[in-house]
Amino acid sequence: MSGLLAGLLALSGAVQAEEEREWPRGHYPLPEEGNVIGERYTVIVEDHEDTLIDIARRHNVGYEEIVRANPDVSIWIPGEGTEVAIPGKFILPEAERTGVVINVAELRLYYFPEARSGEPPRVETYPIGIGRDGYDTPLGITKTTMRLEDPAWYPPRSIREEAAERGDPPPAVVPPGPDNPLGRHAILLDIPGYLIHGTNDPDGIGMRASRGCIRMFPEDVESVFHNVPVGTQVNIIDQPIKVGWQEGQPLVQVFEPLEEQEHGMSALIDTISRLNSGNANGVAFDYEQLRRLLDEPSGQVVALQPPPAPEPDQAPALNGLFEELAWREE
Repeated sequence: MSGLLAGLLALSGAVQAEEEREWPRGHYPLPEEGNVIGERYTVIVEDHEDTLIDIARRHNVGYEEIVRANPDVSIWIPGEGTEVAIPGKFILPEAERTGVVINVAELRLYYFPEARSGEPPRVETYPIGIGRDGYDTPLGITKTTMRLEDPAWYPPRSIREEAAERGDPPPAVVPPGPDNPLGRHAILLDIPGYLIHGTNDPDGIGMRASRGCIRMFPEDVESVFHNVPVGTQVNIIDQPIKVGWQEGQPLVQVFEPLEEQEHGMSALIDTISRLNSGNANGVAFDYEQLRRLLDEPSGQVVALQPPPAPEPDQAPALNGLFEELAWREE
């Protein structure tokens, strides 16, 4: 029996290795049912020189994603032998699955390429950097217009003025090379002045750090650069609360709102309504748990549990109230 078990484990490992070769990291077949891709998993730090940011980059996640998933792990010195959680499970945004979808709330880009003959529909997803406070990345539907390899960078007036005030005026143009903040690849959008591009500072991927452009790891933008045709639709959305279903299980993924506000009662009621709209089997879930998740966004995909049984002589006021509000239109 032990030999048979060993053989099965070896076969399972071989199948998993083959799947990893067929699907690059961050590439997934679109689910036949539901809207969840990927898996959360853990790795063990093997190199004492690795930072949490190094590990994040190797596993297709950004700065805020890796920090939220590992609040007790040192960013700069995780330490050899430390277990690090990789938040590699995602709920697809509620948007048309075509072209590029950028959800600024989760600092992540999704690309839905046209299915090739004989291949299943797929999605690619990558961490990104977006505009910092005061330089918000614009929302709406646009398209790609041009691809530039080894682009020169012309600092905009705002940067020139700020640098001049510091007594360090920038050059009129930064040629291609290691000092170019656009990296080696840039994709122009049909919004004047906004691009999807690489970076010479990859530690900022997964943060609000740009002046509105969408930044990507150099290896990620290179892949997108060569595969996204000119004229591809780009839908930039702000969706801090995502809901999903997997094998009949209701799921939520909640991020901090970009603006300085909390997810209030209206967000709670809206989320319940969205969950119930896809609840064909009438699965009951714990509204108190959902409220806590909205109060303390973690960015993780979380399964909603069934409502707790009420204590004797105690009316389930909160669940009953929200259930009534959610189903009021029926």
